[in-house]
Amino acid sequence: MAFVPDHDRKVSLTPLTEALAAIRSQLSPIVMQETVALSQARGRILAENLVAGVDLPLRNSSAVDGYAIRADSLSAKGAGSFRLVGRAAAGHPFTGVLSHGEAVRIFTGAPVPEGADTVVMQERCVADGDTLTVLSHPLGKSNWRERGEDLRRDTVALAIGRRLRTPDLALAAALGRRELIVFRRLRIGLFSTGDELCEPGERLENGQIWDANRSLLRGLLEQTGCDVADLGILRDNPQDLEGRLSAAAQDADMLVTSGGMSVGEEDYIHAIIRRRGTLDVWRVALRPGKPVGIGDIDACPILALPGNPISAAVAFLALGRVVVERLSGASEERQHSFSASAGFAFEKKKGLRQYLLGDVAEGSDGSSMALLHARQGSAMLSTLTSCGGFIVLPEECERVKRGEPVRFVPLHH
Repeated sequence: MAFVPDHDRKVSLTPLTEALAAIRSQLSPIVMQETVALSQARGRILAENLVAGVDLPLRNSSAVDGYAIRADSLSAKGAGSFRLVGRAAAGHPFTGVLSHGEAVRIFTGAPVPEGADTVVMQERCVADGDTLTVLSHPLGKSNWRERGEDLRRDTVALAIGRRLRTPDLALAAALGRRELIVFRRLRIGLFSTGDELCEPGERLENGQIWDANRSLLRGLLEQTGCDVADLGILRDNPQDLEGRLSAAAQDADMLVTSGGMSVGEEDYIHAIIRRRGTLDVWRVALRPGKPVGIGDIDACPILALPGNPISAAVAFLALGRVVVERLSGASEERQHSFSASAGFAFEKKKGLRQYLLGDVAEGSDGSSMALLHARQGSAMLSTLTSCGGFIVLPEECERVKRGEPVRFVPLHH
């Protein structure tokens, strides 16, 4: 995988839609397939079309408790007298063939006997020994589920690239599948970069801070279904940077770093990646969150995120998640946002997609209301812990009025 660098991006902002279009056009699945048990397949990405080998339902079956008859035995008013000749329950079908004037007691889910074309609800009938009297029945109403009305044999039940949900697994089970072929989970190597960073709990020297980004990004990555290896901190040393990045590229499907994306003289990561692969640095029209680097090192894709925690989270939610989905084999991008009414007023700069820390509450009419957090900042982790996610304002927006619809992106799903 390689992105074609666009050097004009160094002096201009790249619209998010343009960046996403480049990602979608240039990235494709990089992971192999594997077979997993149905019980282990939730959240995995389907690696082949699941084609129905049978009809669903498998056979005509009763939708109610009642009596199976032939409609031509009813009068013009939907009434008639019948002789009871048997019984059909789920798992215990009636094996004979129903004739004119005959009826079979039938229960919900039972196969409709051969020869029958109507099930009369028991509430419309009176049974007395072997005699059944149908008091009334709406003409033309069959009260059964037709074979194949849910899904026809040889049709695609679930398409390749689908991230499997609980209902998908239920459908696969109904089709008799015990296993599914899925893409192997994407293996991600996660680094933070910078001499100012220390591992949590270590003694801080002058000017150092404890690294929080890996904890934040690991959680966001794992929500996409990846296997994440925490590879620690990369120091601002060219030899150390190159050696550890190159080694990690041999074991991982993708690398993710945070920090080192500015243009300062201590930011060596640009040169190292470009020497061993390609790197396209986008100053994305995103607030917070720019710049973002996407490329490869030793043929291993790499996503380089900003160093400030909120900026890193926003850049991942806006761009990085799509990168991961594409490389993981997902053909459809999950809906990660929903609409809510703004419980605030706000003005912003046109041309930027802005992510604001906020939460959602229930309004007086029961609808969702987006609330803006009073403190906004690219490094305010305490604010992040008290927020449910981000309110997203599009590029063309300059002013939000109270009550207007806005998009909300939850941090957790």
